[in-house]
Amino acid sequence: MNIAVVGLGLIGGSLAKALKTRTGHSVFGADLNEETMLLARLSGAIDAPLTDENMNEMDLVLIAIRPTAAILWSQTHFPGLKKGACVVDMCGVKREVTRKLEEYAIKNEILYVGGHPMAGKERGKFQNAREDLFVGASMILTPGIETTPDTLENLNNLFTDIGFARTVFTTPDEHDRIIAYTSQLAHIASSAYIKSPEALRQRGFSAGSFRDMTRVAFMDEDMWTELFLLNADYLTGQVRLLIENLKEYESALAAKDADRLRSLLKDGREIKTKAGGN
Repeated sequence: MNIAVVGLGLIGGSLAKALKTRTGHSVFGADLNEETMLLARLSGAIDAPLTDENMNEMDLVLIAIRPTAAILWSQTHFPGLKKGACVVDMCGVKREVTRKLEEYAIKNEILYVGGHPMAGKERGKFQNAREDLFVGASMILTPGIETTPDTLENLNNLFTDIGFARTVFTTPDEHDRIIAYTSQLAHIASSAYIKSPEALRQRGFSAGSFRDMTRVAFMDEDMWTELFLLNADYLTGQVRLLIENLKEYESALAAKDADRLRSLLKDGREIKTKAGGN
């Protein structure tokens, strides 16, 4: 199978490396950065560049660029894909992306499925891409109105081959609602937390808790601003809820109310136990 990866940053580069390492498929890559394209060729992450000439030979296209760029690329390039080709985007928000890409896919007789790999690192770019980035991770898929069971089965098998532990099927709306809490809120909280004056004086006083809380503060502000604004309705609600919860702790501390503080901490521990996860 001929697989194209559009965007060879951390996610796209890792997809390309995993496909070349763990499958026998041919991988074609596209990236606006010429140095990235050269590194991808020299490292063996791709077999050849994706071009206008070979676009119609692709069986599967994985789009690993920012949402607005993915929408523009799809509008421009879907007409060049062969009928029946499958396209999966890797964008971190789904409602706006799937609405547009599904429209373009139907118009051009292409199979489209929304996707979001639940894996990443705080540092992006191809230089940090790894073939084992997705090992043990979840791949979220949001099937479209014309998605067939065979398409989902084939995608599930492919993603399993490159290391994903499970495939989760959901709707674009549910994806954006939950991801506002599990991912986007965590990035905002981390960015706000690191802004304390004590952050510059923490050396020798910090351990795992500080590292865990601040890891994702090192983020690409352009990409995350785009993701946040495309999910602003759900994310705003989560930010407000976090502020309300923090005010309860602030109130208990200010009143030196040990019983109330103990109760709040106990509630948090019990919810974490029920929720599970890392």
